[in-house]
Amino acid sequence: MDIALRNIVKKQLLWISLAAISMFFASMLSAFIVEKADVGNWKEFILPNYFVLSTGVIILSSLVLFFIKPQLKKEKSIFGLVFTVLILGILFSYFQIKGWQQLTNQGIYLTGVGSNISGSFLYILTLTHLLHLVGGIVGLCISTIKSKQNLYSINNYLGLELTAIYWHFLTVLWVVLFAFLKFY
Repeated sequence: MDIALRNIVKKQLLWISLAAISMFFASMLSAFIVEKADVGNWKEFILPNYFVLSTGVIILSSLVLFFIKPQLKKEKSIFGLVFTVLILGILFSYFQIKGWQQLTNQGIYLTGVGSNISGSFLYILTLTHLLHLVGGIVGLCISTIKSKQNLYSINNYLGLELTAIYWHFLTVLWVVLFAFLKFY
């Protein structure tokens, strides 16, 4: 199999994986809607401020990724850009954990005494997103190392491109989840 065909196959596999992840989150949001409609079983809560901060951080990280290809075209180093996205991804994760701490301070728990289905859904949605984000951070770590070694060029950046597509997907997914949790 030639390189161009392998690259096409790798991209298609990524898109199939993204479709599967989308279906998972769609089913979770559907269950969220059904459970919230069950009057008397839903506890309202204030979404933590750290989730607002994490939303800004992940959007910023996704925007930074758009500057990489022009840098590759100019044959300039992309290490700083990729490293910045990695740091922002870690910062997003930190803000999520701080958000969960704010939730527990409000008396919103995942399980156990005092837990409620609304809080459990919030934790499950945000935790599963964060677990998927860990995969993106691993990809960003690899891309950061490769960019530091100047292994990417305008003709050879598939790994970075796949990581960027996945990261943009996680950004859009988080914005949808955040908007859903904040406004629904």
